[in-house]
Amino acid sequence: MRSPFPGMDPFIEPFGLWEDFHAKLIGELERSLSSLVPDRYVVRTGERAYVAIGGPGGNEGHEFLPDVVLASSRGPEGGVPTAAATPGAEEPEAVPVLMQALFQAEYREVFLEIHQTDPERRLVTGIELLSPSNKRRGTKGWRLYHRKRQVYLRGLAHFVELDLLRRGRRMPMAGRWPDSPYYLLVCRKQEAPRCTVWPAHFLRPLPPLSIPLAAPDPDITLALQPLVEAVYARSHYDRDLDYRRPLHPPLRPSDAAWLEKRLAEQRSPT
Repeated sequence: MRSPFPGMDPFIEPFGLWEDFHAKLIGELERSLSSLVPDRYVVRTGERAYVAIGGPGGNEGHEFLPDVVLASSRGPEGGVPTAAATPGAEEPEAVPVLMQALFQAEYREVFLEIHQTDPERRLVTGIELLSPSNKRRGTKGWRLYHRKRQVYLRGLAHFVELDLLRRGRRMPMAGRWPDSPYYLLVCRKQEAPRCTVWPAHFLRPLPPLSIPLAAPDPDITLALQPLVEAVYARSHYDRDLDYRRPLHPPLRPSDAAWLEKRLAEQRSPT
């Protein structure tokens, strides 16, 4: 079954499928670009990996650095030191305490790079598909990505950024982002920090994406929507998605009415 949405499916994100979708779409992008780039280019995947301590609700709390001991003022069993009991004093009744545990979370964020191999090897274009951690301002995932993004926007190489997530805060820009749930951004090295942004929606197919290469080679035009649809169909996401459940953030009333009508059409016999 195909997604009821002609564009990006907004239900993939809140139903716990984003990590799976992210990895598979990166794979589709790599295969497609590798078949389109001229012979003097190669497409490679890279990865940012880091570990953080998370708190309630999955929010990142304290950062965790491997091989570093977290010092504590608590006793050997993790309890809070208490004063010595007074001889002969009656022991107070034990009262249970509700506590929230911290947990260690490892994050891996895969990205793409296009390298020129002739006449010399150099990075030409970086391509990023945003993860939820990149849009949680102040977290380690946000800081690492923001630092890398700033280097690209100073003209390191061409830069392509795809935000197919409705949740989280968008990357900082000098102007206002378009009023759309998603966007596709391209920053050409020679024009940095000026960027071209294409609004993207779930009610319209995602626009074709122009991937810049080194001069004098022309841009590659990448059809993004068929890649998203291929991941959805091959992964049978329809078996895990309940389109009757409300989304957070909620759809606009007109969009919710459109979805209800669309689902009714899909259920009706042809």
